[in-house]
Amino acid sequence: MIKITFPDGRVDEFPKGVTGLEIAQKISQRLGKEALGIVVNGETRDLTRPIDTDADVKLLMWDDEEGKKVMWHSSAHLMAEALEELYPGVKFGIGPPVANGYYYDVDLGEHEITAAELTMIEKMMLDLARKDEKYVRRDVSKADAIAYFKEKGDEYKLELLEGLNDGEITFYTQGKFTDLCRGPHLPDTSQIKAIKLTNIAGAYWRGDENNKQLTRIYGVTFPKAKLLEEYLVMLEEAKKRDHRKLGKELELFTFSDKVGGGLPLWLPNGTIVRDQLEMFLKKEQKIRKYLPVMTPHIGKKDLYVTSGHYEKYGKDSFQPITTPDSKEEYLLKPMNCPHHCEIYKSKQYSYKDLPIRLAEFGTVYRYEQSGELNGLTRVRGFTVDDSHIFCRADQVKEEFLNVIDLVTLVFNKLGFSEFTAQISLRDPENKTKYIGTDENWAKAERAIVEAAEEKGLRTITELGEAAFYGPKLDFMVKDVLGRSWQLGTIQVDYNLPERFELEYIGADNQKHRPVMIHRAPFGSMERFMGILIEQCAGEFPLWLAPEQVKVIPVAEKYINYAQTVCNILNNSEIRTSLDDRNEKIGKKIRDAEIKKVPYMIIVGEKEELDGTISVRKHKEGDLGSFETKAFIEKLKTEIESI
Repeated sequence: MIKITFPDGRVDEFPKGVTGLEIAQKISQRLGKEALGIVVNGETRDLTRPIDTDADVKLLMWDDEEGKKVMWHSSAHLMAEALEELYPGVKFGIGPPVANGYYYDVDLGEHEITAAELTMIEKMMLDLARKDEKYVRRDVSKADAIAYFKEKGDEYKLELLEGLNDGEITFYTQGKFTDLCRGPHLPDTSQIKAIKLTNIAGAYWRGDENNKQLTRIYGVTFPKAKLLEEYLVMLEEAKKRDHRKLGKELELFTFSDKVGGGLPLWLPNGTIVRDQLEMFLKKEQKIRKYLPVMTPHIGKKDLYVTSGHYEKYGKDSFQPITTPDSKEEYLLKPMNCPHHCEIYKSKQYSYKDLPIRLAEFGTVYRYEQSGELNGLTRVRGFTVDDSHIFCRADQVKEEFLNVIDLVTLVFNKLGFSEFTAQISLRDPENKTKYIGTDENWAKAERAIVEAAEEKGLRTITELGEAAFYGPKLDFMVKDVLGRSWQLGTIQVDYNLPERFELEYIGADNQKHRPVMIHRAPFGSMERFMGILIEQCAGEFPLWLAPEQVKVIPVAEKYINYAQTVCNILNNSEIRTSLDDRNEKIGKKIRDAEIKKVPYMIIVGEKEELDGTISVRKHKEGDLGSFETKAFIEKLKTEIESI
């Protein structure tokens, strides 16, 4: 017998070799039907795999993110089976679960699949799912795996096998389809009840533009048809909120092929919103005694070699910039932190001076594949609200707690009320990806865990998600559509101070290394703006709205009075414009509504005679008559209350 410990601490005994499915069925018949996978001692597994030792387990349901991944990974295999039925000779790249479903990269030879064919593939998938085909896992030797895919003529799977050894290779089979895969998967296809293939795109094999472009087919599946219906409604709402669409309609930003892909151009409206966000954070940073700094957009390659960024990210960065001096090489700045280390190093500090908090809205550059670019959320040049805190080891926890407070303040101010703090730690099984000593990593990870516990944050822990120089706390924010985004981040770093030989003079009059905390509440300003636009559907809160008030005269003869009102509001720092077009009043009001201007002021004969204004609110309509001064006070009160 073995002991099985459940998440609530309950312990039960089962025969050695019991499966997760048998455990679920013993608890209840319904659980046996609805469980999708199982976590055994931290490892997500198939429900059908035997458990041979005492174990902590958690049964995965649809509401669990890992449960969805099991469903969607299995669905990718089901789609591949359908494709093999419909398109004999198709070859397969990779087919992972992703944030909202799954995809499979496939090589269809000369055939170019069309959107119209997706319905046919969906029907085939449903027909196959109803056969209740079991997902069968088996270990395979490398020689046998190579022989199998050579016979199929699938060069993509053969290439994937090159990096694997005997004992690391497993096949999964359902129905007539067999795939190279680690799993885990559902017990069978019967739990896949509703299917929607959502998109077709091109994707270079292994993300390399020098390789063949494959067809990437995206899909999503659900255990109930009702869930698919709700998802399709959400997709329609997401289309309305798409920041690329709203960015064009509201004249926030644009892109130009001549400037280059992934390099957004900020239009006046978008720049105003960004400026408001920056001013808000700069004000809070000033209260918290951050010191503003500015650094150049390029730096010597040696700077990033010292920091370790070139070794880790050099291949994914823009290539070095050469100069007339053949010995000089520069890079477009991929990170702000090496520059801030050099600023800190420019002066000698005492232990009494610490912490030193350096802050900058610094623009950095990373080379992203053209196929990966996506509006503002995936770009090649972006601005980070970067700060680096240099402190003593005994100050780390307090500084970390203060930064958590700042991040949560930002989220509350902008309406992101639901978030989870992801504790991103080093992969204990593969430490080669990281720099620094085990001792420093242990101290840094402990500080993050303790700070998150002290603040009572809802947390999840992810191994292998740390930065190469230190662990971090990533804030995963859920938007109004239920999508999760990584926004703010806080990182503890003992390693860059070592690499840059940073020092301070301690109370013992000896030199000591400071600890470095990396901090960015917004993260990428571009990405944050894209998410914010979608969160509020372009209807920015009053304090952020690029145009807060539109003044509309009912006829040409009232333009002078309208201009006077407009000037008074602008002089009171209310962003106001005048619509003096020769158009009907109804069209002007509709246009202001479309542009999502929070308030409209309508002026005509009565208002001019009385020295008043008539006010309309976006989506709400007429608010009645105001004195201009009283309206300004109303707006300022609204802005300050947010």
